[in-house]
Amino acid sequence: MIRKLAYGAGAVGSLATASVAWAQDAAEGAVAAGTPIAEATEVATTAAAVANPGNNAWMMTATILVLMMIVPGLALFYGGLTRSKNMLSTMTQIGAAAALAMLIWVMWGYSMAFGPNTSEGFIGNFLSSGSLFLSSVTPSSTAATFSDEVISEYVFVCFQMTFAAITAALVLGATVERMKFSAVMVFVAIWLTIVYFPIAHMVWAGGGLLFKMGALDFAGGTVVHINAGVSALVAAMILGKRQGYPAEPMPPHSLTLTMVGTGLLWVGWFGFNAGSELEADGTAGLAMINTFVATAAAGLAWMLAERLAGHKGSALGFCSGIIAGLVAVTPAAGNSGPFGAIVLGIVASVVCYFMVAKVKPMLGYDDSLDAFGIHGIGGIIGAIGTGIVYQPFFGGPGDGSTAMGAQVMVQIIAVIIAIVWAAVGTTIAIFISKALTGLRVTPQVEQEGLDIGEHGERAYN
Repeated sequence: MIRKLAYGAGAVGSLATASVAWAQDAAEGAVAAGTPIAEATEVATTAAAVANPGNNAWMMTATILVLMMIVPGLALFYGGLTRSKNMLSTMTQIGAAAALAMLIWVMWGYSMAFGPNTSEGFIGNFLSSGSLFLSSVTPSSTAATFSDEVISEYVFVCFQMTFAAITAALVLGATVERMKFSAVMVFVAIWLTIVYFPIAHMVWAGGGLLFKMGALDFAGGTVVHINAGVSALVAAMILGKRQGYPAEPMPPHSLTLTMVGTGLLWVGWFGFNAGSELEADGTAGLAMINTFVATAAAGLAWMLAERLAGHKGSALGFCSGIIAGLVAVTPAAGNSGPFGAIVLGIVASVVCYFMVAKVKPMLGYDDSLDAFGIHGIGGIIGAIGTGIVYQPFFGGPGDGSTAMGAQVMVQIIAVIIAIVWAAVGTTIAIFISKALTGLRVTPQVEQEGLDIGEHGERAYN
């Protein structure tokens, strides 16, 4: 009797207020059995308003884990990779961008990406959905999961809000040490509106273009990592190189902090991946073990690649491999068996190493913290590879109804659309920011460091 309205981060349907569907179907069944319609509707609506406590608790926990990925996780990871004179600037940009994303998500982002009555195609029907400023969301409103359960809609709003926040922050890894704080804030507001929210709708909403094509993205390989990585590359190229790059050495000032940030990201990623099932069930467990093994394999594979290239296996390489594995397994977290996840992590790690160590110096672009080399490339490998590891003969959960070649082609088309959309949207956002605030700090500020020049303080005395 219950209509299942799946949606959201697991990429298997569209967001809706589940209580409405429960009430409709339960009322129809009750009337068929001879129950007066008013009474049937009242009973069904009351029953539909109760969120599953266990799933609700798990999703609240997963949401906090994703928040931990941003501050302190990503802030420490990125901050440790910069020079000491830009440590606080980098961390402040990450935190402030995430905070701004949260406010925008509540004001219009949620409505654009997941609001009720989402339209088909590129963006939700946010102007007529009634969810701007969360006006249609109440403590009793619910959102459907992937079974016959529901969770609090506020919890779902918060969970997806953290995804928007970390994606915006990831982009900044390519532009740190030279981009003005005011330009960062303007860019984030515009970028979220014209890039992130449409791609989130296309991939995760039931009426979205890529969802209707059958693209698989369990927890954000396309929406988060390809989106952020490609946007980071475009932003870095328009912004230009840092002073002295690449002739002047610019090593990380604290690999200790980067290692701490890496650990926090890995722990938080379980909320990111396992939480995207929206329930505390077996698929969440599958996403959990895949997040363990793909990441472990990728961390070791990067160090092995360094050894094979004639270098020592480094702490920085281990951290980079960990992130590459996490990125690659994100779209496949619930769409792969453990063996497929291990293979995906290894392949992504080796290719990302080659991209960062060989291709980037050859092309000469200044992606400060390798946001494109790891998130963009790792996301592409993970998104396309999901079409392979999803198949049952590879240990995946697929039922074999879609041929591997057909699924891989769908994944490739989705990747191409995401790349083009992110590149064009980022170009627009960067040039608007440039017109409003200017993009770069002055040469003097860049020389002395953005900690003092932009914020009037130092990370270390």
